[in-house]
Amino acid sequence: MPVKTSKAFLTVLGVPEKPQISGFSSPVMEGDLMQLTCKTSGSKPAADIRWFKNDKEIKDVKYLKEEDANRKTFTVSSTLDFRVDRNDDGVKVICRVDHESLNSTPQVAMQVLEIHYTPSVKIIPSTPFPQEGQPLVLTCESKGKPLPEPVLWTKDGGELPDPDRMVVSGRELNIIFLNKTDNGTYRCEATNTIGQSSAEYVLIVHDPNALAGQNGPDHALIGGIVAVVVFVTLCSIFLLGRYLARHKGTYLTNEAKGAEDAPDADTAIINAEGSQVNAEEKKEYFI
Repeated sequence: MPVKTSKAFLTVLGVPEKPQISGFSSPVMEGDLMQLTCKTSGSKPAADIRWFKNDKEIKDVKYLKEEDANRKTFTVSSTLDFRVDRNDDGVKVICRVDHESLNSTPQVAMQVLEIHYTPSVKIIPSTPFPQEGQPLVLTCESKGKPLPEPVLWTKDGGELPDPDRMVVSGRELNIIFLNKTDNGTYRCEATNTIGQSSAEYVLIVHDPNALAGQNGPDHALIGGIVAVVVFVTLCSIFLLGRYLARHKGTYLTNEAKGAEDAPDADTAIINAEGSQVNAEEKKEYFI
């Protein structure tokens, strides 16, 4: 006595239900606009929904929050819109629900995409320089969903001209023995239920002797270089001979200049100038 009272406010968290993804119908055609909706109910406060595409978060989404009939919890939905292409085939789209009642363990829903698209075709030769007399394998690499049917090979718009030498095995065209008549445009066509695609390869059969000559040394070039070197050498010898012949002459020796008896350089020069008149010259020649 007297009686004392105290008040406390209790907040009950509403745990969100496991999310559900709707809007996907398999398969989806390449180029179609896909709209996926992720929805969860029973959260209090309202849960947060995030989208991921192969573990990469997508930010541009729509978010909607509605109060439930009990006026205590919320239903939350989020919508993801994007246009699909062949790279989306097999991609995992994940909807993740974050809420404080989940103790850092979010609830997730996942949808694996299945995209159908027309084939893509590429021809790969077994060698970059086909040579006459050798075999050649052309591989038609085709990708598509559904998987393309067996490919069709043609040459210059018609059937293969020599079935005995040109054998089709699966996606490969084997030409057992090449010759010049095999030159032309080869076409590979791949078809599935979505559409058709093709690729072309222009075959040019090379002469093995010509290729060997291209890979060997260029004798004409080597001969030209040697001729230039010889010509330059002969010209140098000729010019040097003319130079030596033009500069052959008479020169005074040190003895004639009086350099031996002079005590210094100045005296030698004076003696040389005075003695050149009567002194007997000694001659030197360039040979």
